[in-house]
Formats: sequence, structure tokens, C-alpha cells
Amino acid sequence: MKRQFFSWALITGLAASALIVTSCSTTETRISGHPEIFQSLSPRDQALVSRGQIRDGMSQSAVWLAWGSPDRKIVGNMRGRPTETWIYVNYATYPYPYYGPYGPGFGYGFGFSGVGFVGRHHHGGRSFVFFGDPFYDPFYYSYIPPSIPYPTKTATFANGRVMSFQYLVPPYR
Repeated sequence: MKRQFFSWALITGLAASALIVTSCSTTETRISGHPEIFQSLSPRDQALVSRGQIRDGMSQSAVWLAWGSPDRKIVGNMRGRPTETWIYVNYATYPYPYYGPYGPGFGYGFGFSGVGFVGRHHHGGRSFVFFGDPFYDPFYYSYIPPSIPYPTKTATFANGRVMSFQYLVPPYR
């Protein structure tokens, strides 16, 4: 029982931490935190950054204001010029229904597969009684659906300016 509570508390804590960390930086907070960068942009770029959009020729600092810090940076070379590509990653939930060893939905989430079991275990001169499913595997019956990372946006820079950018379609809609 303590182990289940600890697992639940750990998952809840990690989820809350992830929510807090990812929700800290928005376009508005980056602009208000760095008004000198925003004021140095042209009125056209200020309007784009305010909407979270970018354009060819925009500076790296303007892209950072619009999109935030990238999840990955890739250094490369294009047509003899050094480039840097920023990749932004999002996560999608895999869209398939759950099918466990006992059919659809059985055993999903809380470790109940419809098969009850009472067992007795002897160890070190002591006897322990346990209840549950002998085939329960918390990793197989995870109630957290798998999350798949995929790139959502990329921006490639040459000489500190946007050379190209892309918005990518999520893999699972």
C-alpha cells in the first residue's frame, strides 16, 4: 500500500513540476522580461512576435521572443555557410486503444484484470498473505498513455538571421 501511494505521489509530483516548468515561459512573459529586445525590433517584427510568429530574415533574439528556447540545436553547413537549426518538440498521445491479455480495457489503469488471487508466501520463518493478480505488471498496465515526441517547429539561421522555418503537422490527429 505504501508503495502504491509513493508511486502515485511521485507521478503527481513529476506531473505538477513539468506543468510548472513548461508553463513559465510564454511569449508575453519573454517580451515583458526583455523589453529592450522587443523594442529593438521593427514594428512589423514586433507584431509578428506578439502573435508568436516569425519570418525569413528575423534575428535569433526575435525568434526566441516568439517561440522561446529550442529543445534542440543542430549546427550544420548549407551552401558553404555555417547554420544553426532550432528544433521545438511537442508530445502526442499514441491513439490506439488498450488491449491487455484479458481483452480490451481489462487490467487497464489500476491493475485489476478480473482475476482475483489470494496467495501465501513464506519467507524467513514468517508467513505473508497477499491479494491481487499474479500477472499484474505495473509497466504493462500503465494508466499513463504513452507520449511520443515529435518536432513541431524548426528555424534555421545563417549569420544570426532566419534562413528558413517550418511548422510541422502532428503525427497523430
